[in-house]
Amino acid sequence: MNETAAALAAARWPLAASGETAWLRELTSEDGLTGFMPPALPDAAWVLHSMYEHQLGPTGMSYLDHRRAALTDGGPGIVPGFEAADVLTGTAGEHPGPRWRRLRWAELALRNGDPVVPEGQLPCFSAFPSIAPGCWPVGIQAPSEGTLDRTDWNRLVDILTDHSPQGADTRCLAYYNPLLQGAADLDNLHVRAGTLGDAKALYDHPEEDNWSPSNLWAQDRTWLLCTDHDLWATKVAGPAPLINAFLDDVEIEALQLPWAR
Repeated sequence: MNETAAALAAARWPLAASGETAWLRELTSEDGLTGFMPPALPDAAWVLHSMYEHQLGPTGMSYLDHRRAALTDGGPGIVPGFEAADVLTGTAGEHPGPRWRRLRWAELALRNGDPVVPEGQLPCFSAFPSIAPGCWPVGIQAPSEGTLDRTDWNRLVDILTDHSPQGADTRCLAYYNPLLQGAADLDNLHVRAGTLGDAKALYDHPEEDNWSPSNLWAQDRTWLLCTDHDLWATKVAGPAPLINAFLDDVEIEALQLPWAR
């Protein structure tokens, strides 16, 4: 955690009234347990969470089996070239290290003969039918579930800032679903208030365990994003120019799902 960013986030993103989510309940007809999933406003796109590939490429052993072997043997594991640090260490939300590269969903889908997202489904653990759930091979780090990586979060904030009339001064609110708080309080929903200019620091908020918010929205409600607790992608809803900016961006990977607008 970046201590400077953590101090900034704590100071600039105080708790706000739970009632700030009332309009989300009305908009989505949901309780927000895993996040409030918006409809198009009037358009929408999905930002696919990053996955990474080791420089040695995928192997025939699953990540879980290799991890179990490394822990049991107390050594580097049983796949040649993979050190224990490649599978036993790392910080959630951060780039896994110099031996790893960003692997785009479209590249893996083409390689495996899968659709990027199967028709009628949402981006989640079943996104690549050729890879059984829980059996991702050593050499490919699956996308994070329920949170953006720091790199994607920072780029997302940049795009929102560039396409918000008030830029970095845009007032916004962040909602964290109850599952991120141990499901301890399902009635008083957890909301913070701040500005886009301070939103990157929000990733280091000392009370939020390096999770990106379940929802972030402009106070004027012109745009809204949702990172559902059970999904591998973040939906952004808002004006068409904003959505096109996400679709055309070369740093993140975004697409539209006609069945989930």
